[in-house]
Amino acid sequence: MKTVHKFILKSYLGPMVLTFFIVMFVLIMQFMWRYIDELVGKGLDTSVIFELMMYAAATLIPMGLPLATLLAAIMTMGNLGENYELLALKSAGMSLPRIMKPLTIVIGIIAVASFFVANNLVPYSTKKIYALIYDIRQQKQSIEFKDGIFFNGIDNMSIRVDKQHPETKLLTDILIYDTRDLNGNMTTTLADSGYIRLSDDKKYLLVTLYNGQTYEETRNYQWFDKSALRHHFFTEQNGVIPLSGFDFERTDTEMFNNSQTKNIAELTQGIDSLEIVTSKSANSSYEPLLKNYIFTHDKALAQDTVPVDNSRKPKVRLEDSIAKMDIYERKSLWEDARITANNSRSLFSMDEQSAKEALNQLYRYKVEWHRKMSLPVSIMIFFLIGAPLGAIIRKGGLGMPIVVSVLFFVIYYIISITGEKLAREGSWGSFAGMWISTFILLPISIFLTYKATNDSNLFNAEWYIVHYRKLKAFLSTLHKRKK
Repeated sequence: MKTVHKFILKSYLGPMVLTFFIVMFVLIMQFMWRYIDELVGKGLDTSVIFELMMYAAATLIPMGLPLATLLAAIMTMGNLGENYELLALKSAGMSLPRIMKPLTIVIGIIAVASFFVANNLVPYSTKKIYALIYDIRQQKQSIEFKDGIFFNGIDNMSIRVDKQHPETKLLTDILIYDTRDLNGNMTTTLADSGYIRLSDDKKYLLVTLYNGQTYEETRNYQWFDKSALRHHFFTEQNGVIPLSGFDFERTDTEMFNNSQTKNIAELTQGIDSLEIVTSKSANSSYEPLLKNYIFTHDKALAQDTVPVDNSRKPKVRLEDSIAKMDIYERKSLWEDARITANNSRSLFSMDEQSAKEALNQLYRYKVEWHRKMSLPVSIMIFFLIGAPLGAIIRKGGLGMPIVVSVLFFVIYYIISITGEKLAREGSWGSFAGMWISTFILLPISIFLTYKATNDSNLFNAEWYIVHYRKLKAFLSTLHKRKK
């Protein structure tokens, strides 16, 4: 490897790693902020939070890698241009494509590796995230008492304390409403002080009360007219109440299967199966409608769609008409037509739901298939946009490169989201919806590479001012000649 190539690779890999981690940090924080309400107040272990962040980072690589590639390319080539190193290389007879050759090889390797990440790591991590989020949502909030406020985090129980000592955790003026009895009996407990806490395995509530009294209202099938009330005092009362939902329980990840948790092979198999299902669902929806209901007498329609058996249908004479019917016959005919139409609509709407669900699944599978295939291409295109832009702008650092990178990435993201939405809805084909951003940015990358190779003054304000003045002078000359 030439010294120049080593120098260029060294100049690129540092910003690439730095920008990738910066972008991933921002994306992970945005992900965690979205679920912050479900994470706070449940006593989750730090390992669970870090596990969630790790899997989230893996799923965000397809979004962060193209942006990091673009930003690093602009920074690297901008630094080389700003320090006149790019000019020196060109003066030595090296063209821009030759200077970019080692970077192109590296980006090609990264693009190929990104496919395997999107195909293997992302589906696995997505499945893990679904399972973790489900387990976190199932877990109840930890027991925390606030002064003077009822705590209702335990099923069929309400607990109120007047004050909790911050160091000893001693509770004072305790009031407990307990309606856990299956017979409907309700117990009200008052205590001067006590301790209420979870066991170490979070499966039991340990209650210790001092100097209190208990009111128990016994109810039976005649509770509205006859009910019994028992009242007793205690100096110390201990209780162990079984709980559920406070310990973090793991769910089998195989419960979570959708298009985002499958690789290319599984998506291809799913697409083949769903195409068969949607075809059968459509036929099962329309065929009974044509054979047995409102289109039974339309021979032309029957020949174009499905064969209709009219052997059991009464023959219709051409001389018959509604005009020759009396009012009762017309009413009977109208009632029969209305009932047949309503039955047809009910039958079709039930079958349509299953066909529509299968069709939506097919659209999602195709979108995910094209998403995995388009990621390596998008990384290459972002590099071919960023490197020429850096060579043209000739500004390094984090100022101008970040502005330009974010601008191009926002455009790419908006186009991608719009195309994906239309593809998921079936308004566009999945290929057009998922590749439209690539088709739009590819000509831009070719144009910028051409301009950078030929040392274009694309972003030089003075170049535009000079040509504007020349154009203005030319137009004024033409105006004088006409006079």
